Amino acid sequence: MSTLEVEVLDPIKIPLVSRLYKAHYSSGKAKKDELTIVGYVESEIVAVVRFRVIEHYRLLTGMLVSPKYRGQGFGHDLMRYCVQGGESLTGHDYCFAYPHLEGFYSQHGFVTINESKLPASLRGLYGRYSRNKQLVPMQYFKTPLA
Repeated sequence: MSTLEVEVLDPIKIPLVSRLYKAHYSSGKAKKDELTIVGYVESEIVAVVRFRVIEHYRLLTGMLVSPKYRGQGFGHDLMRYCVQGGESLTGHDYCFAYPHLEGFYSQHGFVTINESKLPASLRGLYGRYSRNKQLVPMQYFKTPLA
C-alpha cells in the first residue's frame, strides 16, 4: 500500500490539480482563491480537496481521489489532515455532499442539517446546485473520535 503525503497546495501549482480533474472528473476546476489540499504518492498528486471562502464561511467544493488510488483510505487521510492539520475545520465549514458520501463526511465531523440552517450566502448556492443533482447540506460540528 502506498503512503499519502498531504499538504496545502501553493496556488502557483493549481494547473497540476486542474489536470487531475480533467483526467478523472467531468466537472470541477481548481481556482487560485480556494484553499486546496493535495495528497501525493511518490511526487504525483493523486488526491485533492478544495474549500472556497464565502463571506466568513468555507464550503468544501470538491474532493477527488484518482481512480487508481481509491479504496486505500486516501480520502480519509485528506479529511484527517483537514480536521487535525493547520487548516482545522470549524463550525463555519460546510459541504454539499452527494447522498452516497454523507456517511463518509459524517465520519469526519460533518452533520446533516436542514437547508434552512445554512447561512443565507450558502443557502442560495445550495438551491442552485441542488436543482440539477441531489445534495445533502452538512456542517462541521465536532472533531471525530477516530
